[in-house]
Amino acid sequence: MPTDTTATGVLLVNLGTPDSPTPRDVRRYLREFLSDPRVLSMPAPARWLLLNAIILPTRPKRSAHAYAQIWTDAGSPLLQNGIALRDAVADELGDRYRVELAMRYGQPDVPSALERLLAAGVRRATLLPLFPQYSEAATGSVIAHVETCRARRAPDLSLETIRDFHTDPGFIRAVVDAAQPTLSEFQADHLLLSFHGLPESQVRENPGCLDDSNCCSVQSERNRGCYRAQCFASSRALTSALGLEADGVTTSFQSRMGRARWIQPASEVVIRSLAERGVRRLAVLCPAFVADCLETLEEIGIRLRATWQEVGGEELALCPCPNAHPTWVRAVADLVRTRAKG
Repeated sequence: MPTDTTATGVLLVNLGTPDSPTPRDVRRYLREFLSDPRVLSMPAPARWLLLNAIILPTRPKRSAHAYAQIWTDAGSPLLQNGIALRDAVADELGDRYRVELAMRYGQPDVPSALERLLAAGVRRATLLPLFPQYSEAATGSVIAHVETCRARRAPDLSLETIRDFHTDPGFIRAVVDAAQPTLSEFQADHLLLSFHGLPESQVRENPGCLDDSNCCSVQSERNRGCYRAQCFASSRALTSALGLEADGVTTSFQSRMGRARWIQPASEVVIRSLAERGVRRLAVLCPAFVADCLETLEEIGIRLRATWQEVGGEELALCPCPNAHPTWVRAVADLVRTRAKG
């Protein structure tokens, strides 16, 4: 793309991926990821001890095995889906925009992406962390990291940030459109909306959150910034867009780690109760992820499917994330155009 001093930049940022599904590369990735105080929110000495004495000596080998099960000839699914989205959004927006992809941890990194924007003549850009619901552990970490890198590498770059898009109509349509072929073919008895979990301690940082069991049933000014409340708001929007009754959909949270109490209900617990209720054909959507990755393809598509069959379920269908679906490409472009105008 030719240098254009009036070009508007777009920086898409996702969480990250190891360079390969080997214990060495996974260990390097986990060290960077879990050293982030927003991810492991505990005093620095305790975090260092947990990481170096417990996690890094044991987890890289197990995680490398998990990554190996989803790795493709082209490489990391998360990275390949991100590249496809970047290129499609660039085509959708046209030559007046320069679109870059970066990862919070690993490659391609944020400093290099910022430098490419500057080299293309960009002086004004929109940052879109690719997490529909806001959390300090993901979105907050990306925003802080990008701002630190911008101050050091690109201080003249003006940056607007999209903090969340959990009920954005374009996002909701994209999730539905990407999932619809699977849902139509599978004919599920029930739909599970499985979101990434968080420790309760991080959610309770939002005043009033988790004070009662119904605190997320309605979104208000009090809980608008709460991750769990945003997840349930996404669930309500998706249930409506899919034309389903509320009793045919369950919201749950996956990816628990460690001994701390995480937000409820847990996906692996919910599926047991669904099986006991007589559900046999379960469809699963993961609306906290815009791109298929380890947490969707391996955690849900392989491990949760195996658990489902162990507890008496028959079939589990994992619906694809929006990835680079045309509806999602248009939604991203619309989010960027709206923010650029603002």
